[in-house]
Amino acid sequence: MSQQHIDPKNRFISGFILHLHPRTIPLETLRISLSFGLGGIAALLLMVLFITGLLQLLTYEPEISTAYGSVLGMYKNVPITGWVRNIHYWAGNCLVLVAILHLLRVFLTGAIGGVRLLNWYIGLLLLFLTLFANFTGYLLPWDQLSYWAATIFSSMFAYIPVVGNQLMELLRGGEKIGPDTLSIFFAIHVGFLPLFFIIFTIWHFWQVRKAGGLICRTDGPKKMLSERVNTVPALVERELFWGLSFLAVLLIFSALVDAPLAEPANPGLSPNPVKGGWYLVGLQELLLHIHPIFAIWVLPATVLLLLALIPIRQTNVLPPGVWFGGRDGRRAAFLAFILGIIVTSSAIVADDMLFRTEQLQPGNEFLTRGLLILAGYLVLVGGFTATARKWQQMATAKTVMLIFLFHVGILLALTVVGIWFRGAGMQLIWPL
Repeated sequence: MSQQHIDPKNRFISGFILHLHPRTIPLETLRISLSFGLGGIAALLLMVLFITGLLQLLTYEPEISTAYGSVLGMYKNVPITGWVRNIHYWAGNCLVLVAILHLLRVFLTGAIGGVRLLNWYIGLLLLFLTLFANFTGYLLPWDQLSYWAATIFSSMFAYIPVVGNQLMELLRGGEKIGPDTLSIFFAIHVGFLPLFFIIFTIWHFWQVRKAGGLICRTDGPKKMLSERVNTVPALVERELFWGLSFLAVLLIFSALVDAPLAEPANPGLSPNPVKGGWYLVGLQELLLHIHPIFAIWVLPATVLLLLALIPIRQTNVLPPGVWFGGRDGRRAAFLAFILGIIVTSSAIVADDMLFRTEQLQPGNEFLTRGLLILAGYLVLVGGFTATARKWQQMATAKTVMLIFLFHVGILLALTVVGIWFRGAGMQLIWPL
Protein backbone atom coordinates (compact mmCIF):
# COMPACT_ATOMS: atom_id res chain seq x y z
CA MET A 1 0.00 0.00 0.00
CA SER A 2 2.79 2.40 0.91
CA GLN A 3 4.49 1.80 -2.45
CA GLN A 4 1.37 3.10 -4.24
CA HIS A 5 1.57 6.43 -2.44
CA ILE A 6 5.23 7.12 -3.19
CA ASP A 7 5.62 10.44 -4.96
CA PRO A 8 6.45 9.62 -8.63
CA LYS A 9 9.09 12.37 -8.57
CA ASN A 10 10.81 10.83 -5.54
CA ARG A 11 10.53 7.39 -7.11
CA PHE A 12 12.25 8.65 -10.25
CA ILE A 13 15.06 10.29 -8.25
CA SER A 14 15.56 7.16 -6.15
CA GLY A 15 15.57 4.99 -9.24
CA PHE A 16 18.16 7.21 -10.92
CA ILE A 17 20.38 7.17 -7.83
CA LEU A 18 20.16 3.38 -7.56
CA HIS A 19 21.08 3.00 -11.22
CA LEU A 20 24.40 4.66 -10.38
CA HIS A 21 24.86 3.31 -6.84
CA PRO A 22 24.35 -0.12 -5.26
CA ARG A 23 21.25 -0.41 -3.06
CA THR A 24 23.42 -1.14 -0.05
CA ILE A 25 27.09 -0.41 0.62
CA PRO A 26 29.59 -1.53 3.27
CA LEU A 27 29.70 0.80 6.27
CA GLU A 28 33.47 0.94 5.70
CA THR A 29 33.06 2.92 2.45
CA LEU A 30 31.29 5.81 4.20
CA ARG A 31 34.49 7.06 5.83
CA ILE A 32 35.48 10.29 4.09
CA SER A 33 39.20 9.46 4.21
CA LEU A 34 38.69 6.58 1.77
CA SER A 35 37.73 8.70 -1.25
CA PHE A 36 37.28 12.31 -0.02
CA GLY A 37 34.20 12.39 -2.26
CA LEU A 38 36.34 13.29 -5.28
CA GLY A 39 34.30 11.30 -7.79
CA GLY A 40 31.06 12.90 -6.64
CA ILE A 41 32.62 16.37 -6.67
CA ALA A 42 33.81 15.78 -10.25
CA ALA A 43 30.26 14.82 -11.27
CA LEU A 44 28.90 17.93 -9.53
CA LEU A 45 31.41 20.12 -11.36
CA LEU A 46 30.32 18.61 -14.67
CA MET A 47 26.71 19.55 -13.92
CA VAL A 48 27.77 23.08 -12.99
CA LEU A 49 29.75 23.34 -16.22
CA PHE A 50 26.81 22.14 -18.33
CA ILE A 51 24.43 24.66 -16.73
CA THR A 52 26.79 27.65 -16.84
CA GLY A 53 27.89 26.73 -20.36
CA LEU A 54 24.30 26.72 -21.59
CA LEU A 55 23.68 30.09 -19.93
CA GLN A 56 26.73 31.59 -21.63
CA LEU A 57 25.39 30.51 -25.01
CA LEU A 58 22.68 33.16 -24.56
CA THR A 59 25.26 35.94 -24.89
CA TYR A 60 28.45 34.46 -26.39
CA GLU A 61 29.05 34.97 -30.13
CA PRO A 62 31.51 32.52 -31.77
CA GLU A 63 32.88 34.92 -34.40
CA ILE A 64 36.34 36.47 -34.20
CA SER A 65 34.89 39.95 -34.74
CA THR A 66 32.43 39.67 -31.85
CA ALA A 67 33.68 36.89 -29.51
CA TYR A 68 35.82 39.15 -27.32
CA GLY A 69 33.17 41.86 -27.14
CA SER A 70 30.48 39.35 -26.17
CA VAL A 71 32.64 38.06 -23.30
CA LEU A 72 33.49 41.59 -22.16
CA GLY A 73 29.79 42.44 -22.31
CA MET A 74 29.06 39.69 -19.79
CA TYR A 75 30.69 41.91 -17.17
CA LYS A 76 29.57 45.33 -18.37
CA ASN A 77 25.97 44.80 -19.48
CA VAL A 78 24.51 42.32 -16.99
CA PRO A 79 26.91 41.64 -14.07
CA ILE A 80 25.32 38.29 -13.21
CA THR A 81 26.43 36.92 -16.60
CA GLY A 82 30.00 37.76 -15.62
CA TRP A 83 29.48 35.76 -12.43
CA VAL A 84 28.21 32.85 -14.55
CA ARG A 85 31.38 33.01 -16.67
CA ASN A 86 33.51 33.09 -13.52
CA ILE A 87 31.74 29.99 -12.20
CA HIS A 88 32.26 28.20 -15.51
CA TYR A 89 35.94 29.11 -15.66
CA TRP A 90 36.80 28.17 -12.08
CA ALA A 91 34.67 25.02 -12.21
CA GLY A 92 36.59 23.92 -15.31
CA ASN A 93 39.91 24.44 -13.57
CA CYS A 94 38.65 22.71 -10.44
CA LEU A 95 37.52 19.75 -12.54
CA VAL A 96 41.06 19.24 -13.86
CA LEU A 97 42.49 19.32 -10.34
CA VAL A 98 39.77 17.09 -8.87
CA ALA A 99 40.09 14.60 -11.75
CA ILE A 100 43.85 14.34 -11.20
CA LEU A 101 43.41 13.91 -7.43
CA HIS A 102 40.71 11.31 -8.08
CA LEU A 103 43.07 9.36 -10.34
CA LEU A 104 45.74 9.47 -7.62
CA ARG A 105 43.23 8.30 -5.01
CA VAL A 106 42.08 5.38 -7.14
CA PHE A 107 45.65 4.30 -7.87
CA LEU A 108 46.89 4.67 -4.29
CA THR A 109 43.99 2.69 -2.80
CA GLY A 110 44.35 -0.23 -5.19
CA ALA A 111 41.08 0.37 -7.08
CA ILE A 112 42.48 -0.23 -10.56
CA GLY A 113 42.71 -3.99 -11.11
CA GLY A 114 40.42 -6.97 -11.47
CA VAL A 115 36.77 -6.04 -11.99
CA ARG A 116 37.74 -2.36 -11.86
CA LEU A 117 40.24 -2.50 -14.73
CA LEU A 118 37.76 -1.33 -17.38
CA ASN A 119 36.70 1.55 -15.15
CA TRP A 120 40.35 2.58 -14.78
CA TYR A 121 40.52 2.92 -18.56
CA ILE A 122 37.25 4.87 -18.63
CA GLY A 123 38.66 7.17 -15.95
CA LEU A 124 41.81 7.80 -18.01
CA LEU A 125 39.61 8.68 -20.99
CA LEU A 126 37.54 11.06 -18.85
CA LEU A 127 40.74 12.78 -17.67
CA PHE A 128 41.79 13.24 -21.30
CA LEU A 129 38.34 14.66 -22.15
CA THR A 130 38.65 17.06 -19.20
CA LEU A 131 42.01 18.37 -20.40
CA PHE A 132 40.77 18.64 -23.99
CA ALA A 133 37.61 20.46 -22.90
CA ASN A 134 39.68 23.01 -20.99
CA PHE A 135 42.01 23.39 -23.97
CA THR A 136 39.19 23.98 -26.48
CA GLY A 137 37.35 26.33 -24.13
CA TYR A 138 40.52 28.33 -23.52
CA LEU A 139 40.44 29.90 -27.00
CA LEU A 140 36.80 30.98 -26.99
CA PRO A 141 37.24 34.45 -25.36
CA TRP A 142 39.59 35.31 -28.27
CA ASP A 143 41.92 37.43 -26.14
CA GLN A 144 45.71 37.68 -26.30
CA LEU A 145 46.26 35.02 -23.67
CA SER A 146 44.01 32.43 -25.30
CA TYR A 147 45.03 33.17 -28.90
CA TRP A 148 48.75 32.75 -28.37
CA ALA A 149 48.39 29.82 -25.99
CA ALA A 150 46.26 28.03 -28.60
CA THR A 151 48.83 28.90 -31.27
CA ILE A 152 51.69 27.36 -29.31
CA PHE A 153 49.91 24.26 -28.05
CA SER A 154 48.18 23.45 -31.34
CA SER A 155 51.58 23.63 -33.06
CA MET A 156 52.76 20.81 -30.79
CA PHE A 157 50.61 18.39 -32.76
CA ALA A 158 52.98 18.83 -35.71
CA TYR A 159 55.63 16.80 -33.88
CA ILE A 160 53.49 13.66 -33.77
CA PRO A 161 55.02 11.27 -36.33
CA VAL A 162 53.32 10.71 -39.70
CA VAL A 163 49.99 12.42 -38.98
CA GLY A 164 51.17 15.42 -36.93
CA ASN A 165 50.80 18.18 -39.54
CA GLN A 166 47.44 16.84 -40.68
CA LEU A 167 46.15 16.81 -37.08
CA MET A 168 47.36 20.36 -36.50
CA GLU A 169 45.69 21.68 -39.65
CA LEU A 170 42.53 19.72 -38.92
CA LEU A 171 42.30 21.26 -35.45
CA ARG A 172 43.09 24.75 -36.70
CA GLY A 173 41.02 24.54 -39.87
CA GLY A 174 44.10 25.60 -41.84
CA GLU A 175 47.76 26.42 -41.37
CA LYS A 176 47.17 29.28 -38.93
CA ILE A 177 44.80 30.16 -36.11
CA GLY A 178 41.84 32.03 -37.59
CA PRO A 179 38.03 32.18 -37.92
CA ASP A 180 37.79 28.49 -38.77
CA THR A 181 39.80 27.61 -35.65
CA LEU A 182 37.35 29.42 -33.40
CA SER A 183 34.42 27.69 -35.10
CA ILE A 184 36.07 24.26 -34.75
CA PHE A 185 36.98 24.79 -31.09
CA PHE A 186 33.47 26.06 -30.35
CA ALA A 187 31.85 23.08 -32.09
CA ILE A 188 34.07 20.59 -30.24
CA HIS A 189 33.64 22.32 -26.89
CA VAL A 190 29.88 22.81 -27.08
CA GLY A 191 28.71 20.07 -29.43
CA PHE A 192 30.85 16.96 -29.12
CA LEU A 193 32.57 16.94 -25.72
CA PRO A 194 29.41 17.29 -23.57
CA LEU A 195 27.93 14.23 -25.27
CA PHE A 196 31.08 12.20 -24.60
CA PHE A 197 31.14 13.39 -20.99
CA ILE A 198 27.55 12.29 -20.42
CA ILE A 199 28.10 8.84 -21.94
CA PHE A 200 31.39 8.03 -20.23
CA THR A 201 30.51 9.59 -16.86
CA ILE A 202 27.34 7.48 -16.60
CA TRP A 203 29.30 4.43 -17.73
CA HIS A 204 31.98 5.24 -15.14
CA PHE A 205 29.46 5.37 -12.28
CA TRP A 206 27.72 2.25 -13.58
CA GLN A 207 31.01 0.37 -13.46
CA VAL A 208 31.49 1.45 -9.83
CA ARG A 209 28.00 0.15 -9.09
CA LYS A 210 28.74 -3.18 -10.81
CA ALA A 211 31.87 -3.56 -8.69
CA GLY A 212 29.79 -3.12 -5.51
CA GLY A 213 30.58 0.53 -4.83
CA LEU A 214 33.84 1.95 -3.55
CA ILE A 215 36.65 -0.45 -2.89
CA CYS A 216 37.15 -1.30 0.77
CA ARG A 217 39.68 -3.06 2.95
CA THR A 218 39.72 -6.81 3.27
CA ASP A 219 41.09 -6.54 6.79
CA GLY A 220 39.94 -4.09 9.44
CA PRO A 221 37.20 -3.68 12.05
CA LYS A 222 34.76 -6.56 11.49
CA LYS A 223 31.72 -4.35 12.06
CA MET A 224 32.87 -1.84 9.44
CA LEU A 225 33.53 -4.59 6.89
CA SER A 226 30.50 -6.79 7.46
CA GLU A 227 27.77 -4.26 8.20
CA ARG A 228 25.94 -2.78 5.21
CA VAL A 229 23.78 0.33 5.10
CA ASN A 230 21.22 1.61 2.60
CA THR A 231 22.60 3.95 -0.04
CA VAL A 232 19.49 6.08 0.48
CA PRO A 233 19.81 7.94 2.80
CA ALA A 234 23.22 7.02 4.32
CA LEU A 235 25.40 7.74 1.28
CA VAL A 236 23.15 10.27 -0.44
CA GLU A 237 22.98 12.52 2.63
CA ARG A 238 26.78 12.64 2.82
CA GLU A 239 27.08 13.32 -0.89
CA LEU A 240 24.60 16.18 -0.60
CA PHE A 241 26.42 17.69 2.37
CA TRP A 242 29.88 17.64 0.80
CA GLY A 243 28.58 18.55 -2.64
CA LEU A 244 26.61 21.57 -1.44
CA SER A 245 29.51 22.69 0.76
CA PHE A 246 31.90 22.56 -2.18
CA LEU A 247 29.36 24.32 -4.41
CA ALA A 248 28.95 27.14 -1.88
CA VAL A 249 32.72 27.72 -1.78
CA LEU A 250 32.87 27.71 -5.60
CA LEU A 251 30.02 30.23 -5.92
CA ILE A 252 31.49 32.58 -3.32
CA PHE A 253 34.98 32.37 -4.81
CA SER A 254 33.58 33.06 -8.29
CA ALA A 255 31.78 36.13 -6.97
CA LEU A 256 35.04 37.50 -5.55
CA VAL A 257 37.57 36.54 -8.25
CA ASP A 258 36.97 37.23 -11.95
CA ALA A 259 38.09 34.82 -14.64
CA PRO A 260 41.12 36.18 -16.56
CA LEU A 261 40.46 38.25 -19.66
CA ALA A 262 43.38 39.94 -21.44
CA GLU A 263 43.36 42.42 -24.32
CA PRO A 264 41.70 41.40 -27.62
CA ALA A 265 43.67 38.88 -29.68
CA ASN A 266 46.38 40.48 -31.83
CA PRO A 267 48.07 38.02 -34.24
CA GLY A 268 50.84 40.54 -34.88
CA LEU A 269 51.89 41.06 -31.26
CA SER A 270 52.92 38.14 -29.09
CA PRO A 271 52.90 38.65 -25.30
CA ASN A 272 56.06 37.79 -23.40
CA PRO A 273 56.01 35.17 -22.04
CA VAL A 274 53.26 33.07 -23.62
CA LYS A 275 51.89 30.42 -21.27
CA GLY A 276 48.91 28.13 -21.61
CA GLY A 277 46.58 26.84 -18.93
CA TRP A 278 48.33 25.67 -15.77
CA TYR A 279 47.47 22.06 -16.60
CA LEU A 280 49.62 22.26 -19.78
CA VAL A 281 52.46 24.42 -18.47
CA GLY A 282 54.38 21.35 -17.30
CA LEU A 283 54.52 20.15 -20.91
CA GLN A 284 55.62 23.61 -22.01
CA GLU A 285 58.42 23.54 -19.42
CA LEU A 286 59.50 20.09 -20.60
CA LEU A 287 59.82 21.45 -24.15
CA LEU A 288 62.49 23.87 -22.96
CA HIS A 289 64.76 20.98 -22.05
CA ILE A 290 63.88 18.04 -24.33
CA HIS A 291 63.54 17.64 -28.09
CA PRO A 292 59.87 18.19 -29.08
CA ILE A 293 59.40 14.67 -30.48
CA PHE A 294 60.38 13.17 -27.13
CA ALA A 295 58.54 15.77 -25.02
CA ILE A 296 55.29 15.68 -26.99
CA TRP A 297 55.15 12.14 -28.31
CA VAL A 298 57.62 9.61 -26.87
CA LEU A 299 57.40 10.38 -23.14
CA PRO A 300 53.61 11.05 -22.93
CA ALA A 301 52.86 7.94 -25.02
CA THR A 302 55.15 5.86 -22.79
CA VAL A 303 53.50 7.14 -19.61
CA LEU A 304 50.02 6.50 -21.01
CA LEU A 305 51.00 2.99 -22.09
CA LEU A 306 52.38 2.21 -18.64
CA LEU A 307 49.23 3.52 -16.95
CA ALA A 308 47.24 1.17 -19.16
CA LEU A 309 49.50 -1.86 -18.58
CA ILE A 310 50.19 -1.58 -14.83
CA PRO A 311 46.78 -2.85 -13.59
CA ILE A 312 46.74 -5.88 -15.91
CA ARG A 313 49.00 -7.78 -13.51
CA GLN A 314 47.39 -7.96 -10.08
CA THR A 315 50.82 -8.05 -8.43
CA ASN A 316 51.27 -4.43 -9.56
CA VAL A 317 48.13 -3.30 -7.71
CA LEU A 318 48.18 -2.16 -4.08
CA PRO A 319 46.02 -3.90 -1.43
CA PRO A 320 42.37 -2.81 -1.79
CA GLY A 321 41.10 0.16 0.19
CA VAL A 322 44.40 0.85 1.98
CA TRP A 323 46.20 4.09 1.21
CA PHE A 324 49.79 3.52 0.01
CA GLY A 325 49.47 -0.18 0.78
CA GLY A 326 49.75 0.38 4.52
CA ARG A 327 51.79 2.38 7.01
CA ASP A 328 55.16 1.12 5.78
CA GLY A 329 54.35 2.44 2.31
CA ARG A 330 53.42 5.97 3.38
CA ARG A 331 56.90 7.12 4.33
CA ALA A 332 58.42 5.55 1.23
CA ALA A 333 55.72 7.16 -0.93
CA PHE A 334 56.43 10.59 0.52
CA LEU A 335 60.18 10.19 -0.05
CA ALA A 336 59.64 9.07 -3.66
CA PHE A 337 57.39 12.07 -4.32
CA ILE A 338 59.87 14.54 -2.79
CA LEU A 339 62.76 12.89 -4.64
CA GLY A 340 60.94 13.44 -7.94
CA ILE A 341 60.56 17.14 -7.12
CA ILE A 342 64.20 17.55 -6.05
CA VAL A 343 65.68 15.69 -9.03
CA THR A 344 63.54 17.61 -11.53
CA SER A 345 64.15 21.02 -9.95
CA SER A 346 67.89 20.38 -9.85
CA ALA A 347 67.91 19.22 -13.48
CA ILE A 348 66.00 22.35 -14.59
CA VAL A 349 68.42 24.70 -12.83
CA ALA A 350 71.47 22.81 -14.10
CA ASP A 351 70.16 22.79 -17.67
CA ASP A 352 69.47 26.53 -17.61
CA MET A 353 72.82 27.41 -16.08
CA LEU A 354 75.08 25.04 -18.02
CA PHE A 355 73.54 24.14 -21.35
CA ARG A 356 70.97 26.69 -22.51
CA THR A 357 73.48 29.04 -24.15
CA GLU A 358 74.61 29.22 -27.76
CA GLN A 359 78.20 28.43 -26.81
CA LEU A 360 77.31 25.25 -24.95
CA GLN A 361 74.35 24.08 -26.98
CA PRO A 362 75.31 20.99 -29.06
CA GLY A 363 74.29 21.00 -32.70
CA ASN A 364 72.46 17.70 -32.90
CA GLU A 365 69.50 18.29 -30.59
CA PHE A 366 67.79 15.02 -31.48
CA LEU A 367 70.78 13.19 -30.02
CA THR A 368 71.73 15.47 -27.14
CA ARG A 369 68.25 16.54 -26.08
CA GLY A 370 66.46 13.42 -27.18
CA LEU A 371 68.18 10.06 -27.19
CA LEU A 372 70.79 10.88 -24.53
CA ILE A 373 68.20 12.36 -22.16
CA LEU A 374 65.92 9.37 -22.75
CA ALA A 375 68.81 7.01 -21.97
CA GLY A 376 69.64 8.96 -18.81
CA TYR A 377 66.01 8.92 -17.79
CA LEU A 378 65.78 5.14 -18.24
CA VAL A 379 68.95 4.66 -16.19
CA LEU A 380 67.54 6.90 -13.46
CA VAL A 381 64.21 5.06 -13.35
CA GLY A 382 65.96 1.69 -13.50
CA GLY A 383 68.25 2.61 -10.62
CA PHE A 384 65.32 3.98 -8.65
CA THR A 385 63.38 0.75 -9.24
CA ALA A 386 66.29 -1.47 -8.19
CA THR A 387 66.83 0.58 -5.04
CA ALA A 388 63.14 0.48 -4.16
CA ARG A 389 63.03 -3.29 -4.64
CA LYS A 390 66.00 -3.84 -2.36
CA TRP A 391 64.89 -1.33 0.25
CA GLN A 392 63.20 -3.46 2.91
CA GLN A 393 62.52 -6.04 0.15
CA MET A 394 59.55 -4.02 -1.01
CA ALA A 395 56.76 -5.84 -2.86
CA THR A 396 56.15 -5.28 -6.57
CA ALA A 397 52.97 -3.24 -6.02
CA LYS A 398 54.70 -0.83 -3.65
CA THR A 399 57.66 -0.50 -6.00
CA VAL A 400 55.26 0.43 -8.80
CA MET A 401 53.61 2.94 -6.45
CA LEU A 402 56.98 4.58 -5.69
CA ILE A 403 57.81 4.90 -9.40
CA PHE A 404 54.35 6.35 -10.00
CA LEU A 405 54.72 8.96 -7.23
CA PHE A 406 58.25 9.76 -8.37
CA HIS A 407 56.76 10.76 -11.72
CA VAL A 408 53.97 12.71 -10.03
CA GLY A 409 56.72 14.69 -8.28
CA ILE A 410 58.39 15.29 -11.66
CA LEU A 411 55.14 16.59 -13.17
CA LEU A 412 54.44 18.84 -10.18
CA ALA A 413 57.94 20.34 -10.30
CA LEU A 414 57.67 21.04 -14.04
CA THR A 415 54.28 22.68 -13.53
CA VAL A 416 55.31 24.84 -10.57
CA VAL A 417 58.47 26.04 -12.31
CA GLY A 418 56.55 26.79 -15.49
CA ILE A 419 53.86 28.79 -13.70
CA TRP A 420 55.80 30.80 -11.13
CA PHE A 421 59.49 30.65 -12.02
CA ARG A 422 59.45 31.54 -15.72
CA GLY A 423 59.47 35.19 -16.78
CA ALA A 424 60.08 37.13 -19.98
CA GLY A 425 61.71 35.00 -22.64
CA MET A 426 60.89 31.97 -20.47
CA GLN A 427 63.96 32.73 -18.37
CA LEU A 428 64.19 31.46 -14.82
CA ILE A 429 63.23 34.12 -12.29
CA TRP A 430 62.65 34.28 -8.57
CA PRO A 431 59.02 35.37 -8.00
CA LEU A 432 58.57 38.19 -5.51
